[in-house]
Amino acid sequence: MGLSEILMLIGGLALFLLGMDSMGKGLETACGNKMKSILKKLTSNRFVGVLVGMGITAIIQSSSATTVMVVGFANAGMMSLTQAIWVIMGANIGTTVTGLLIALDVGVIAPFFAIIGVIMMLFIKKPLVNEIGKIFAGFGILFIGMDMMSTAMVPLRENEFFVGLMTQLSNPLLGILVGMVFTAIIQSSSASVGILQALALSGSIGLNSAVYILFGMNIGTCVTALLASISTNRNAKRTTLIHFMFNVIGTAMFTIICLVTPLVSFMEGLTNSPSLQIANMHTLFNISTTLVLLPFGQYLVKLAEKILPDKKEEESVFMYLNHDLNISIGNTALHLNNIKKEVERMYNIALKNIELSFDGLINNSSSNYEIINKNEDLIDKLNKGIIQHITKSLHNENNDQISETYGAYLNISTDIERISDHSINISNALDEMINKEITFSNQVIEEVKLMKQITLEMLSNSLDPNNLEKISNLEQQIDDLTDKFRENMFDRLKESVCTPEGSIIYSTLLINFERIGDHLLNISEQSKLIHN
Repeated sequence: MGLSEILMLIGGLALFLLGMDSMGKGLETACGNKMKSILKKLTSNRFVGVLVGMGITAIIQSSSATTVMVVGFANAGMMSLTQAIWVIMGANIGTTVTGLLIALDVGVIAPFFAIIGVIMMLFIKKPLVNEIGKIFAGFGILFIGMDMMSTAMVPLRENEFFVGLMTQLSNPLLGILVGMVFTAIIQSSSASVGILQALALSGSIGLNSAVYILFGMNIGTCVTALLASISTNRNAKRTTLIHFMFNVIGTAMFTIICLVTPLVSFMEGLTNSPSLQIANMHTLFNISTTLVLLPFGQYLVKLAEKILPDKKEEESVFMYLNHDLNISIGNTALHLNNIKKEVERMYNIALKNIELSFDGLINNSSSNYEIINKNEDLIDKLNKGIIQHITKSLHNENNDQISETYGAYLNISTDIERISDHSINISNALDEMINKEITFSNQVIEEVKLMKQITLEMLSNSLDPNNLEKISNLEQQIDDLTDKFRENMFDRLKESVCTPEGSIIYSTLLINFERIGDHLLNISEQSKLIHN
């Protein structure tokens, strides 16, 4: 195999992958939202689930893409683990379509599809037509690349080293490992199966070796979904685990069958086309595995839950609310009172954070940084928990006045969380100053002290519904002072009293000062609503 054949092989693979990517993206853009809508509306019926997974994968030509979508829905709670199983099973069947098309030599008309697609992309200015053009062009390029790979691999039949290597791959474990690793690298079972078919077409590998590589490829395709689930919740991770178990069980089952029965010989006898033999085996593998495992879907769920059990529930951050969200009819008044207590607690923590962050600026000390971050983390958790409680309460509440009160507490909680975010911003500005050895002049320190004084005065009064007018006046004072302090900063810049870097940091502080005032005015207005 010379340099020209190697370049043709690599070029063919590049075109194959480019064609798949173009076709998949075009299909997803043209009708991706409809596909997602179908998945979201999926019922718990296992047969419907399998058909939906099969249909969508056949269209977008990627079981990995379908599985990643399913992982996303499982993570968002829009799809149960059981529903996800059926879609994944169907996706494994749908992915066999590419292999069948290759085996049926659809590539003969590939250039025609590529030309039509390019014309649609370049000469028609309608976005939808452009996306359809991508589909046609991708389809054509895919098969042109496949043809290049097949041609490049013909000389391998005469290569002693390669023939010896292919002989070794008749070892089931080695063949499975090679197929698994190769597919994991290129992250496309359709592409890896296509390459295997190209090898078979060139006469470089027989079905007795190809089957084990093929089985390994089905396991390797799980890697994409596995990567997609890294930062997801427990249920999404279980979805990828079930996908992996499905293919491992199918591989074990078919490996044993191929070793103890004449299945390989039988598949060879059905057709003389090596490419079609692989496509048929791929289809048989996925359909048979689905049929065998379909009745045991619930057991796969239980096994996944045992392997990945729920994490031990973290200790509740609440002091007054129950962590389980059990809000029974008749205890609304008690629940509202507990919401109020948690919001006030959260508010006092935010007040402390603001005070500590301003103190750090005035004293040019980062000693409070750890406390501020710890408080911020607690405020984030409290805000999230309060939102969950209020959202569930609003869903079940029919009284408009009570709903309005819940809504006001929801808004107050959000504003408190944002005020705490600004304390972090102030602390980060201090950290930048210390790292860059920037210090504020005495005039700026006096301005910061005034910012702290007014902010703490607002924080001491914003939750009192009788203080709206006072808070409104203080908020206007903040706006006026922000303008005045900004003018002072520009004067100092003109006189070269301060550095541009210091001015940028101070400008950021003024923005945070102003926005804290805005949030405190919002809180005061919402507090007034609660007591009307």
